[in-house]
Amino acid sequence: MSTAAGHPLDNPAHAALTGPHAHLAERHGALLRYPTDVAPWLALPSARESWSWAQVAELVGAGNTFSVAGLGEVPPAGWEIFFQGDGVQLDGSGVRGAADPEAVRLGAADVPEMLDLVERTQPGPFLPRTVELGTYLGIRRGGRLVGMAGERMHPQGWTEISAVCTDPEHRGQGIASRLTRAVAAVVQERGERPFLHAAAANTGAVRLYESLGFTVRRKITFAGVRVPAA
Repeated sequence: MSTAAGHPLDNPAHAALTGPHAHLAERHGALLRYPTDVAPWLALPSARESWSWAQVAELVGAGNTFSVAGLGEVPPAGWEIFFQGDGVQLDGSGVRGAADPEAVRLGAADVPEMLDLVERTQPGPFLPRTVELGTYLGIRRGGRLVGMAGERMHPQGWTEISAVCTDPEHRGQGIASRLTRAVAAVVQERGERPFLHAAAANTGAVRLYESLGFTVRRKITFAGVRVPAA
């Protein structure tokens, strides 16, 4: 579906990289991607005739990998789909954002701690420069980062909430809910609406987001693809 004629969330990576995140876009013809230390996402244009797998290989590089949402066709022989999973996209138009007095702004100096928390909780892709995509908020206990959430893809008028995670020792305290609402408040202060993605199998997380006011907009398939080695 075309983001030009359709909804920005139909192809959010493309909408972001042709909109608010255009300054980050690496381009090859109609193909777009985030820098590899920012996010793994490749944005495939909705018009199939505007790109080819050969162009993808030239942009990504032989033997390298990329992630894509809504892979519409099987890559050619020799390409490896090393990960594929069902997910859901949730619309946060009905969420009531709320600032949290315990939440602190995280930045470049906090990245080592953020990467450590991500490694222990596996909320999804978070790389050394992902923090540059927007506001990241965290909660510390005893000086230690125990929860965080932040902004990732940014289609016009919308911002994805991502990297929502809580240290296993501090779960059950409502930290994820509080941080999600706090980031939603930041998004809404700009006059935008939050959205997010979750693994379809993670029913607990989906129920949590629905309790905050998110609604499932559509199902989506995520894939990790490896370009053939030269």
